Amino acid sequence: MVSQFVSSHDVRLLKDLDFEFPVGTHAIGRLDQNSEGLLLLTTNKKITRLLFQADEPHERTYLVQVVYAMSESDLDKLRAGLGISSKRGTEWQTKPCKAKFVPKPENLWQAGEEIPEFVPSSWIELSLVEGKFHQVRKMVRALNYRCRRLIRTSIEDLTLDNLLPGEVKEINEKEFFKRLKLKEI
Repeated sequence: MVSQFVSSHDVRLLKDLDFEFPVGTHAIGRLDQNSEGLLLLTTNKKITRLLFQADEPHERTYLVQVVYAMSESDLDKLRAGLGISSKRGTEWQTKPCKAKFVPKPENLWQAGEEIPEFVPSSWIELSLVEGKFHQVRKMVRALNYRCRRLIRTSIEDLTLDNLLPGEVKEINEKEFFKRLKLKEI
């Protein structure tokens, strides 16, 4: 699914979900078509600026499955920050982040073709305070790994919990601001 309501391409969109979205609803911190997980939707146009363009950084956490076993030294490189390519082809240095190995998540929904059992893979959890264009994928690619699954599990204290793909959970604005650690406007 593409995290938008309209497209000139023949793709599944947010408007195809079984939910009546209020007029003016838009996605915050969109996910690309090959990513999964938490997607925030709001009618408040100021949220994107407060969350992603403010001086105060806001943490987002991802589960990442990489093809082949990642080394502890490569995990350290992720933690320290590393050079990745930007949209304009120049190199850009990522900020230090939290990174750790995690076991394969239980009750993980099927998402396309699985990696064969004989091919090693690693699951890592990355927590970033920035989110440049395809940053997580570029970070693991810079270390010569391929990102197989990318699942955003949280933005600050707003978590995916047990929501399944395509499910929508509505929360009131006061709770939304509190869990995102934003000052109410």
